[in-house]
Amino acid sequence: MRLASLNSQDASGRVSRRLLTLALTLGDPAGIGPEIVAKTLRDPRLPRGFRFEVLGSSNGIKPGRCTRRSATVALNALRDAAHGCLTGKYAAMITGPVNKEAMDTIAPGFVGQTEFLAEACGRPPQDAVMILTDPQLTVALCTAHCSLRDALGRLTADRIVYVTRTVRDYLRRAGVAQPRLALAGINPHAGENGLLGDEEQRLIAPAVRELAREKIKVTVAPADTLFYRAAREKAFDAVICAYHDQGLIPFKLLAFDTGVNLTLGLPILRTSPDHGTALELAGRGVARHASMLAAVRLACRLVRAKNSATPKP
Repeated sequence: MRLASLNSQDASGRVSRRLLTLALTLGDPAGIGPEIVAKTLRDPRLPRGFRFEVLGSSNGIKPGRCTRRSATVALNALRDAAHGCLTGKYAAMITGPVNKEAMDTIAPGFVGQTEFLAEACGRPPQDAVMILTDPQLTVALCTAHCSLRDALGRLTADRIVYVTRTVRDYLRRAGVAQPRLALAGINPHAGENGLLGDEEQRLIAPAVRELAREKIKVTVAPADTLFYRAAREKAFDAVICAYHDQGLIPFKLLAFDTGVNLTLGLPILRTSPDHGTALELAGRGVARHASMLAAVRLACRLVRAKNSATPKP
């Protein structure tokens, strides 16, 4: 469902028909998605040289309360954007925030847009890697939308290797020739050599050995000091985290309004603002759009980089 579209202009002020199109989903239209999308499209910092197509509609939706109807709008827009990316209609997609509880009422088992997009691409959910990025800090998650108990059960040495390799490749494409990677210890004090848990020896150590065989260097450090080194000392380009809140707590502390959620490991390019539907702000005209704008700008930057790296026929 298309609400509106916006064409970026070339230097002469004319609209080019050959501009690449990016899809923007409103997310759940009962939240702040419609407002932050509208503000982003009016922002003079919006990248030129692209066409933006908005998917979803807030018509007839009351702000501040998610319903089955509003969730259906969000789900349909998400499906349309994914399909458009897979068929080449869209060069990338930027997704507005959804309400997981509301989505589960119409799509049982829905736990997040990242996992949904993996399924839409015909891939297992573990192929998708969730990365949160901002100039102040970049974190990647080995496990995402699940309980802490489940996260520890799902974490394996192979998963750590896969996520680290995926992040290394992304940073190289982003222009970092020699990515400096860090891996956060799982237990307090990184386990104190088994005194506070054996996950470091059982999971991290074999992962580090395999990464070394692939000539990928990674620094392992306790999480309680690692983020200081990453954010304040700029010692690392990315931190690989074992579970959701290990990475999201420091990230949102530093970049709540400007951080971007980026999905790696899939054949489509997707970014998203790193916040929720903010139902308490919906319809009041006070929502900040900085994170949505940052998500659009990153998507445009990655599309440009991909196109410049693609050999011309």
